[in-house]
Parts: sequence; C-alpha cells; structure tokens
Amino acid sequence: MPVRIDRGRPRADADSQRAVRARGLVQRFGDRTVLDGLDLDIAPGEFVALLGRSGSGKTTLLRALARLDRISEGELTAPAAVATVFQEARLLPWKRAWQNIALGLRIADARRHALAALDEVGLGDRADAWPSTLSGGQAQRVSLARALVRDPKLLLLDEPFGALDALTRMSMHRLVQRLWRTHRPAVLLVTHDVDEAALLADRVLVLSQGRIEHEERIELPSPRSVEQPEFRALRRRLLTSLGVDEAGEAVAAPASRVQAALR
Repeated sequence: MPVRIDRGRPRADADSQRAVRARGLVQRFGDRTVLDGLDLDIAPGEFVALLGRSGSGKTTLLRALARLDRISEGELTAPAAVATVFQEARLLPWKRAWQNIALGLRIADARRHALAALDEVGLGDRADAWPSTLSGGQAQRVSLARALVRDPKLLLLDEPFGALDALTRMSMHRLVQRLWRTHRPAVLLVTHDVDEAALLADRVLVLSQGRIEHEERIELPSPRSVEQPEFRALRRRLLTSLGVDEAGEAVAAPASRVQAALR
C-alpha cells in the first residue's frame, strides 16, 4: 500500500470532521512491524487517551502524528498545527523560561505571547528563571506553555506526567483539563496509567499487536473520582483489556488478541 500523508489540507467530505484520520497505518523498523494496519479517528476538540503495554506502538504512533517519523504504509491525515509535550521537559538550559517558550515562534511580539502563556500555566512570576532552578512540575508547565502558545489543533502528550510525584501529577491533571477546555485542541495522551487515562479522556483506546484492540467512550462527568462505582467498573474493563486484573495479575487475553498472535 502506498504512503499518503495529508497535513491540514481542507476537505469537503466527512474527513473535515476529523482532526486525525489514519487508515491501514503500518510502521516497520527493519523486519519488525510495530503498527500493523492501524485505523484511528480523532474528532476536533476530542481528548483521547492511548493505553498499551510497553512495545505496543504507542510512542511510534505519536511520533508519526508529530511528523518525527515517516510511516511505512497507509494513509494519515492530521492538522498542520501540531505540538508535542514529552515526559522530559526538554528545555534549553542556557535560555530563560520565557525564551524557551518563544523559541522558534514566528509571530510578532513573541515575548508578550510567551509571558501570557506562562501566566496561563501559573508561572508568570518565573518568566526569567533558568531551567535548572525549576522543579519537575514547573519545568513541565513551561513545556506545556511552549506547546499551547503555538495554538495547536492537535496536542500530543507523551507520558508527560510519568516522572512527577503523585501530588504534582494531580495538579498537572487539573491544569491540562482547564487548558484543554479553554483552547479545545484535539488531544492524544499516551500513558501507562489506567486511572490517568480514565480521569482525563473522553475516549480511551487500548493498543495491542499494532492495532486498536479495545475502546471505551467515557460518559462520566468531570471532575471524576476513582471512588465512583462507574469509574471502578471502567477501570476493571480497561485493565482486563490490557491483560491484567486489579492486583496486577495476568488474566486471559481477549479473543481478538489471541487471534492476532496466531496470524
């Protein structure tokens, strides 16, 4: 199948209602196939979380959407305006906080926009701080501000809270939800944390064998609580789809995954 990539080109058909459209997406590295005919749609303004075991292809998919890797086969449509936040803040240590945000920003008065973005993430008083003086949570706030100042139509989050302590992570969850409601980009959050996915997303996808093997649309109103019976039931379904129970013990794999393994 030929590779076809369409970045932000206007469409008159149903594809105009999608921020992301992937059909038959294949990604190979040598003789290893990581994505195997993957199909995916993300609507404008939708918050989607992607779960999967290590090596399932989560970051590979994110890198394809971020235009960091060229796909091997398939069709991929995504907005031209894409921003990515990684697990590491990736700030330049020789530039102050606001300069990291404004780096490469091709708009008039980039400093003013950078300062406004810092205010939005609660760091207006740290504009001139060096990255080495910021806590892990503060550095990730700067990274998030750097992404949002570019007004992305698609925001990619690659385990951005994985290195944070529990209290800082909770604070970042609230911040991301607030910023998402304000800016309304489509969001794809890659995470290993089932609770995190279910607390934040409109829809949770489970990736296995290079394909989407399970989907949960979440109707629970926000803010959600892990103590809600509906949340606990959702958590159990997601864990089962990942092949584990609530104690972390392996359970029988879904039939679709067994069939995939036999192909």
